[in-house]
Amino acid sequence: MKTQSPRTKRLAAVLIGITFLVAGLLKLLDPVGAGLVMDSYFKFFHLPFLHGIAKAAGVAFALVETLLGAALVAGVWRRPVARITFALLALFTLLTLVLAIARPQMDCGCFGEAVHLTHFQTLLKNVILLALALFAFLPFGELGTPRRRKYVSFGLVAAAAVFFAAWSLRSVPLVDFTDFRPGSELLAAVEGGEDRTQADYESMFIYRKNGQEGAFPLDRLPDSTWTYVRTETILRNRLDVKERVPMLSFTDTSGRYCDDLAAHGQVLAVSVYDVPGLPGEAWTEIAATLDAAASAGFTPLLLASSSKAAFDSLATVVGDTRESVDPYFYTADFKTLVTLNRSNGGATWLSDGLLIRKYPRSALPAPDTLLELTGQDPTEVMLHESTRGRLRFQGILFYAIGVLLLI
Repeated sequence: MKTQSPRTKRLAAVLIGITFLVAGLLKLLDPVGAGLVMDSYFKFFHLPFLHGIAKAAGVAFALVETLLGAALVAGVWRRPVARITFALLALFTLLTLVLAIARPQMDCGCFGEAVHLTHFQTLLKNVILLALALFAFLPFGELGTPRRRKYVSFGLVAAAAVFFAAWSLRSVPLVDFTDFRPGSELLAAVEGGEDRTQADYESMFIYRKNGQEGAFPLDRLPDSTWTYVRTETILRNRLDVKERVPMLSFTDTSGRYCDDLAAHGQVLAVSVYDVPGLPGEAWTEIAATLDAAASAGFTPLLLASSSKAAFDSLATVVGDTRESVDPYFYTADFKTLVTLNRSNGGATWLSDGLLIRKYPRSALPAPDTLLELTGQDPTEVMLHESTRGRLRFQGILFYAIGVLLLI
């Protein structure tokens, strides 16, 4: 019986490795999202007592997936890596078969927020990967010998992955794939326009190069040789805009909805989706940021996933700053706030209902920064930050794959 070419088998292993590597990095990009997905699995399998470790488990799994993918692409420790990969793919296939049959209202989270697959699509993906693994790894005793330098390339990528995971835990995602991504316009702002509730509008960014102008959507901006000129809003099609535009809904202490507050003028919304989990010193920083935002001309909002009565009962956590934040306090649901800003206690800058930029709790804007923002073009800031984040993440992907394949 003729055996398969070693090069063909290695190619199949590399394809599996790149899939694992990209999927893992997309999860590490958004540790909070990875934790939410892990928590949904815990709930599906009736393991609610594991809720407290969902984020840690999600990040740990994403890191393992990334390192396993890097090892497959580099071709190091081939026998143990092949066995672990085959076992995981078999487990994933069985798991997604259960999900495809049960069809729960949850996302597989295979590629984070970047790509959403149905349960059947996830099952099909895993079956294809499992078939590739059978082709690439069997028999386990004939996997060849790795080159010594590949251990160096694996080490470089492994160190970068660990650093990226640590950085992501303290920041907001470099690239935001949620509904509340920079450039999104809130539903309250869209409905405020004339005859816009029945239409779907899109912001196009006009750039100029060599005397010629071009229109680009946010996810396909040109390179730095082009110069930003202006923003135009165009009609895409006659669809129900409510299916596409995110809704930031919140109420005041009397239960009245105040969505319009975030849809007009310059707004700085500090969102706290886990009120008890925020330490006392963080509340001091938030109170100072809200006061500074008000002084700079912003509408400051404190959006918390807590009723006012429950918030007031946390005096030992919030401390003396409770009265300072009272004028800015509003209530919103957990899902909305964790989607708006992945950082618990992070800030989001909105301009006339257009989401401009997000700040993690570890880097809330200082008073002088807020004053500077009032003199800047919000659209230019949004474009700059979005482009920079996207280029950085693309650089991480290209670095990882390039080092593993070329060194």
